[in-house]
Amino acid sequence: MKALFYIILFTAIAATIWQIVKLLGLTKNDQIATKKENNINGWLMLGTMVFLYVLMIYYMFFGGRDVLLPRQAGSEEGEHIDNLFMMTMGLILVVQFITQFLVYYFTFKYRGNIDRKAAFFADSHKLEMFWTLTPTVVLSGLIIYGLWTWSLVQDVTNKKDDPIYIELYGKQFQWEARYAGKDNVLGEANVRNIKGMNTMGVDMNDPYSKDDITVLHEFHIPKGRKVIFQLRSQDVLHSAYMPHFRAQMNCVPGMKTYMGYTPALTTEEMRKNPDIVRKVAGINKIRAEKSKELVAKGEDPLEPYEFDYLLLCNKICGAGHYNMQMKIVVEDEADFNKWLASKKTLAEKLN
Repeated sequence: MKALFYIILFTAIAATIWQIVKLLGLTKNDQIATKKENNINGWLMLGTMVFLYVLMIYYMFFGGRDVLLPRQAGSEEGEHIDNLFMMTMGLILVVQFITQFLVYYFTFKYRGNIDRKAAFFADSHKLEMFWTLTPTVVLSGLIIYGLWTWSLVQDVTNKKDDPIYIELYGKQFQWEARYAGKDNVLGEANVRNIKGMNTMGVDMNDPYSKDDITVLHEFHIPKGRKVIFQLRSQDVLHSAYMPHFRAQMNCVPGMKTYMGYTPALTTEEMRKNPDIVRKVAGINKIRAEKSKELVAKGEDPLEPYEFDYLLLCNKICGAGHYNMQMKIVVEDEADFNKWLASKKTLAEKLN
């Protein structure tokens, strides 16, 4: 209703302005622009170009710094993804800066002039060859680098790096994680096996399942060791999204999907990242102001925010989608092994 009111108001204002312009005789009957009008439009185009360039440069270097991800990725593979992104954006920006300049500059330079004729020349094979081959070579390089980067993420069969195998199980509206035990092999699972404490549907008749370890609320991974994730969904399409590792893969009901990465920074190291420090300070400033309002109302203040890696769902999977978060702790391998050893196996939990 509010939107309809604004539409009606805008329409009424526009109609009023148009009628005033007509009454004052500011409209032209012949619709032929004069030399003065062409000059005005030319200079306006030049001014628009300057305005857009200032705006673009400002947002490139200053806009959104406190809401974007840190420039340093939390995984080794993420560094290549960032490189690919920066190369792509760099090329786009260079081409955009040049083409936008040419569009606005030539619009200004060749603004309407009754004493000047437009020049015409036939097609140029050299130009055709240039603007066909150049994008082909550049895009081929990006695609090859992209495929190589994708192969790193999808390299889930190479065991030379002694990877850790973890299953992430999505369901409305929660994540669960399951570690392969000492045999480093995940047992089979099926939604039909869900019963009691076996909330991930693990097939306990599979010998590889006996030493599997399941956890809720948070899972740990070691720095510097490849982690291969097996992804499943219990109900609808979910998407395992770990933004600081530049990792995402859909969880599809009835099938398994895979991805992997190597953590490069522990949680404590990432907390010291300048981008994270600035972002946390900004969040806590907002929370402090909100806490004053809450205290004034007799309510408890908000606790200060502290950075943690998170597993999120990047598919709108239902009303509780926002709640699908799971804390990720990246630590040294010795601390990880100690934490994992303190957990009961699935066989011990079910017996």
